[in-house]
Amino acid sequence: MPKITVCIPTFNRVSLLPYAIDSVLNQSEQDFELIVCDDGSSDRTPELMLEYADHRIKYIRHHQNIGKSNNMRSGFDAASGEYFMKFDDDDRLTPDFLASTAAILAQDSSIDFVGTDHWIIDINNLRDEVKTQENSHRWGRKNLSAGVVDNLLEVVFIHQSFQVGATLFRRQTLQELGFMLPNMQNCEDNDLFVRLALAGKKGYYLPKLLMEYRSHAEQQGINRAIPYLFDKIRYLESYKFESEKLEKVRLNRLSETQLLLGLRLIEKGETQKGRELVLAGQSFSNAKAWTGLGLSLLPIGLRGKAFDALRQVRR
Repeated sequence: MPKITVCIPTFNRVSLLPYAIDSVLNQSEQDFELIVCDDGSSDRTPELMLEYADHRIKYIRHHQNIGKSNNMRSGFDAASGEYFMKFDDDDRLTPDFLASTAAILAQDSSIDFVGTDHWIIDINNLRDEVKTQENSHRWGRKNLSAGVVDNLLEVVFIHQSFQVGATLFRRQTLQELGFMLPNMQNCEDNDLFVRLALAGKKGYYLPKLLMEYRSHAEQQGINRAIPYLFDKIRYLESYKFESEKLEKVRLNRLSETQLLLGLRLIEKGETQKGRELVLAGQSFSNAKAWTGLGLSLLPIGLRGKAFDALRQVRR
């Protein structure tokens, strides 16, 4: 049995996937298995995987798209390592990620997972120092001390400091929680960390840049934003916290997300549903809500330009 299972879910990323795979094969800790689970890619991913002869690599191919979280679950179900991690097919691990995080889990059996900080890289694999520092500050990692995190629920829900692709877990811990929820394509990582915290699991933060998160144009756009916002609402509606502070944040984020989704739907032409969500999220911003409702009166063909102009003004 390998010490560590690394899972890379993939979908139509044949140009970037080799960087992710090679970052695992080049780890200083070599006691691992690598599972690449393919969510029905229509590019050359199957041909690419035939080029890898390393016996530690397992390739799971779904012949049709089964969805992001279901694909990840298939990789988790096939895992046999004591420790488990998953990262995306457009990201990379630095050479000492597995060795550094596994050493902490090996030293203290009470720790359930170890998360690290990470670099921001571009499409050409170049690290961006400025964006990396901004990212660490934005997600509260600059103020997070090394060691076991005391206020874990606040850290993972309010600050969202842990990134699932930069975290090594005990597989047994994930099995107890059922890993990622099925049929949830976005926010499944946020949801997992909240469930870990609510279950009383123990997280450790290692303040080292041990993973590389790629930022590129493919991650943007209205067609990606709308499904994400739908899933974020589902995620935020799944909880009701005992803490007044946490509950206030949850309700505020829910209103904001309803408003943003409503505006996106109005822009796309789904006027009635968009108006309902804008009104539901009105408590977050009356100005945005009334602007969105006003723009919903425009002919659909003019809305895109009107929303674009509005975004330019706000910049």
